[in-house]
Amino acid sequence: MLATAEELKDKPKGFFTKPATGIAGYEYRIQISPYDCTGCTNCINVCPAKEKALVMVPLEEQIEKEATNWDYSQKLPETTATIKSVNVKNSQFKKPLFEFSLACAGCGETPYLKLATQLFGDRMIIANATGCSSIYGGSSPTCPFTVNDKGHGPAWANSLFEDNAEFGYGIKLAYNARANSIQNAMENLFNLGISEELKEAMRRWIDGKNDTEASKSAAVEVLSLIDENIEKTTGGTKELLEYIKSRKDALVKKSIWIVGGDGWAYDIGYNGVDHVLASGEDVNILVLDTEVYSNTGGQSSKSTPTGAIAKFAATGKRTKKKDLARLAMTYGYVYVAQVSLGADMNQVVKAMTEAEAYKGPSLIVAYSPCINHGINMTKSNAEMKKAVESGYWQLFRYNPDLVGTEVNPFSLDSKEPTEDYQAFLMGEVRYASLAKQNPDAAKVLFKQNEDEAKDRRNFYKSLV
Repeated sequence: MLATAEELKDKPKGFFTKPATGIAGYEYRIQISPYDCTGCTNCINVCPAKEKALVMVPLEEQIEKEATNWDYSQKLPETTATIKSVNVKNSQFKKPLFEFSLACAGCGETPYLKLATQLFGDRMIIANATGCSSIYGGSSPTCPFTVNDKGHGPAWANSLFEDNAEFGYGIKLAYNARANSIQNAMENLFNLGISEELKEAMRRWIDGKNDTEASKSAAVEVLSLIDENIEKTTGGTKELLEYIKSRKDALVKKSIWIVGGDGWAYDIGYNGVDHVLASGEDVNILVLDTEVYSNTGGQSSKSTPTGAIAKFAATGKRTKKKDLARLAMTYGYVYVAQVSLGADMNQVVKAMTEAEAYKGPSLIVAYSPCINHGINMTKSNAEMKKAVESGYWQLFRYNPDLVGTEVNPFSLDSKEPTEDYQAFLMGEVRYASLAKQNPDAAKVLFKQNEDEAKDRRNFYKSLV
């Protein structure tokens, strides 16, 4: 949180803050909810400071004091600091509009959703495929998605494996139609004697309706002027002004996100994903890739790599992982990124902001460690880093906006592997168990797994 000294004048004893680095006049604090901490320790493990900002202590020692601090922090207004650039540090000063989910402690998926809501949450619409993300995202009687001080937050709905991409696509088309109907109403008003000031505001909205900041500023101005003029008009003019006002939620450009796991995107819902990417529409697809059907008990999917044990692949999967990102890049007009939060947080922020800004379809494939991998979930972020450092997972971005410029549209963001690939595999039960059950098969399949990863990396290097 960021707050001024004036805002903090009534803070409880023990609500310690420190001056915010690079933001003059503001104090900074990390506040934990003692009621909702799952004890996964990931926050401590990822803290880059030599002297950790957070430490684990017994709950009974802290709950009374920190409950008071938490309740106080929730009454503070959202920060009024001017934060211009978007980077990892600045993104975390924004209120997360995804909080207290029912996901497993240390889940590798939820940090991506939290970050997305900090970047775009006040105008975000999420179409969520059935799976883990639909369970922790919308289990009755609670929902982890919330609103900011203005009452704005993500709108969320769930659809099935087989049609979630089309569901999100339909939401985008519906908003296109609503925005076009508003534009038609405005253009009709130009001939009905409204003030020049209101005409100019409406022209600015029409010109900028597909741009986030332009639509936001124009929407505020249009609504203010409608309120000033609506009682001074009659007949058809008044009806059109009321029509626009009644559809004010469609004035700000929406950030449409189609979200789901690899079972949906690589497998059961792939037809829909491919159809939506091919459509050219401005939607964003976020694939939370656990390399297995997580929610239904760990079945093998087309994202499961060679040699991994899963249900329906009890002796190790015999075919290689589908390269969804590579397939999407063949279109040429789809923004594509592959990310891993624990490996490079800055690259994830870049990928999300570039994808959202791109006026066309985007696909982000996010590496998401899962309890089904058989790892220590208190160090899931460290597992993300190991996956990249060993060469198991590559980081890259392909931005079609750069095609035809002097800048290569493809950026390979991960470095040459520095860690032992086979040691990474043996650190996860989904691989290590095969080595115990059938060492000869494991030796062959794990070498095949490593060779396939090298082939993927060599392909991506060739694009550089």
